[in-house]
Amino acid sequence: MKKLIRISLIVSFALSSPVLFAQSPKKVYTLADTLRGSLNTERTWWDVQRYELSVKPDYNDKSITGSNKIVYKVVQHNNGNTRMQIDLQEPLIIDSVLYNGTNKLKFEHVGSVWYVHVPAQKLAAHNNVNIFYHGKVHQAKRAPWDGGFIFTTDSLARPWMTVACQGLGASVWYPNKDHQSDEPDRGASLTMTVPDTLIAVGNGRLVFKKDNHDGTTTYQYNVKNPISNYCIIPYIGKYVNFKEKYAGEKGALDVNYWVLDYNYPKAKTYMPDQVHKMMKSMEYWFGPYPFYEDGYQLIDASHTGMEHQSAVSYGNGYKFGYRGRDMSGNGWGLKWDFIIIHESGHEWFGNNITTNDLADMWVHEGFTNYSETLFVDYIFGSHAGNEYNFGIRKGIKNDTPIIPDYGVNAQGSGDMYPKGGNMLHAIRHSLNNDALFRSILRGLNQTFYHQTVTTQQIESYISKKAGYDFSKVFDQYLRTTQIPVFQYYLKDGKAFYRYHDCIKGFNLPLTLKKEAIKTIKIIPSQSWQQVILAKGQEALFTKTGIEFMYYLKVENTK
Repeated sequence: MKKLIRISLIVSFALSSPVLFAQSPKKVYTLADTLRGSLNTERTWWDVQRYELSVKPDYNDKSITGSNKIVYKVVQHNNGNTRMQIDLQEPLIIDSVLYNGTNKLKFEHVGSVWYVHVPAQKLAAHNNVNIFYHGKVHQAKRAPWDGGFIFTTDSLARPWMTVACQGLGASVWYPNKDHQSDEPDRGASLTMTVPDTLIAVGNGRLVFKKDNHDGTTTYQYNVKNPISNYCIIPYIGKYVNFKEKYAGEKGALDVNYWVLDYNYPKAKTYMPDQVHKMMKSMEYWFGPYPFYEDGYQLIDASHTGMEHQSAVSYGNGYKFGYRGRDMSGNGWGLKWDFIIIHESGHEWFGNNITTNDLADMWVHEGFTNYSETLFVDYIFGSHAGNEYNFGIRKGIKNDTPIIPDYGVNAQGSGDMYPKGGNMLHAIRHSLNNDALFRSILRGLNQTFYHQTVTTQQIESYISKKAGYDFSKVFDQYLRTTQIPVFQYYLKDGKAFYRYHDCIKGFNLPLTLKKEAIKTIKIIPSQSWQQVILAKGQEALFTKTGIEFMYYLKVENTK
C-alpha cells in the first residue's frame, strides 16, 4: 500500500466557511457505495503487497475464468475479526479460495462484496489468498466512459479484447481490494492465456511466452512498482511490436509500441514523434518518468484511450487533436495528438501520485489537463500555452463542485479537467515565477513518489513551497461552483479593485504585466483597495487581459 494518510472530512472544509460553498442536491448513497468507497474493518487490517492475476477470456462466450493470488501483510490487530472484504462484481462468481496455498476458506457475498473467512492473523505476518473465479463478465457499452470488459473486432473482423474500468472499478473483471488507497507495494503480474492466433500484452515487461500446444498461448507480464487496480489491463489482438531506447532524464528508458499489424506503417514514425515530444515536456516540468523499471508502452486500443500504468491505451486514430477535434477551439489543439499527451501525462499525476479517495480525482485530472497546457507551452511557446488554456475554458460547466462526498466512491464534476487546469494556470500566473512553479510540480512528484495522497496534502504542499497560503483559492475552485468576480475602476491615476461574489477570504494574487509596462502585483480582498499607477499601467487593467490570464469574471464598475 502506498503511504496512506486518512484525514477527517471536516478537515477538507475547515479552511473556509461552508455556508458559502455551492450546495448541490443531496445524493442518496447505497450500502454498495459505502462498502466500495469506505475503509471499513474488513479492509483496514490487511495491506496488499502483490497481485498475481491469471485470466483466460472466452471471446465467443463473453466470459472469463481466472484466479488472483493476493499477497498481503497484516497491519492491524483485527480484534477477532477474521473477515476479509474482497470485491468482485456481478455476474462473476468466486469458486474457491485457498489460504497460503493449501487450506480452503469459507466465504459468502452480498452483491459484489465477498467476505472471506481467514484464520487468526498475527501482526506483521505475510500471508496470501488465492481466489479462483469465473463467469460472464460485464461488458463495456461505451468504453472507456462506462467501463467493463471489451470484446470487439478490429477493422479486419478479427477478435480484439481489452478492459477499461476506471471509476467502475477493477472488480468488474477480477477479485481485489477495490479501493484506490491500497496499491500492491511489490507490484503485480498478469498472466493471460489466449488463442495462439493472437498476441497478449500487459503492463510492464514480458516475463515469458509459452505455447500450450492446444491452440492457446500463455503470456505473463510483470510490474515492479505499485500500481492502481484499474490500471492492470490485458490487451489481446493481432499486435506487432517495435521498440526503442529513449534517452530520458534517468537514462535509457525502454519504450515499446504495440499496434495492430495494419497500423504499423503509419505508427512507426507517428508514435515515436509524439512520444519523444511528450517525454521531453513532461520530464522537464514534472521530473523523471516515474516507472523506468517497468518501461513505457503505447498500445493500440479499441476505445479512445486510458492511462494504464506503463501500458497506455491509444485509440485516437493517428490524428492530431482529440479524434481530429481541437479541444481549445483556437488551433493549438490540432498540432499534437491529444490522447498520447494527456493519457501519458497521467503517468505522473494519477499513476505516480494517486489519490486515496475517488473524490479527490481532480489531482489526477486537473494536473493532467494542465499537462496539456504545459506541453503546448514547452513545444510552441508561452503565448500558445496561454491561448490553449484559455480556449479549453469553454468546457467548464460549473454544474457541481469538483470535490464530492468522501467514502462512497463518488466522483465530482467533469470540471475537474478544464477548471482544475485553469486553476493551476491562475496559480502559476499569480506566482510570476516559472522556476518556482516548475520546482513545485517536480517536488510533488518527488515528495509523493509512488504514494497515495489526499487533496489536503497536495494543497498544503503547493502553499508551503510557494510561500503563500492558497487554501482559499483551492476552496473557491474545488469546492464551489462560483466564478469569482474581480471588480475595478480607474480614477485620478489610481486603480481601485476588489473581489466580489466569492467565498470569504478568497485571495488569489494577480500579477498584471505587459511588454514595455512595469508589472503590478496585487492581492485583492473583498474590501476595496487601491494602487497608484505609474505611466502606462492603466493599460494593465482590462477585462480581456485579466480574464485571459485568470479564471475570473472581470467587471469595470465605472
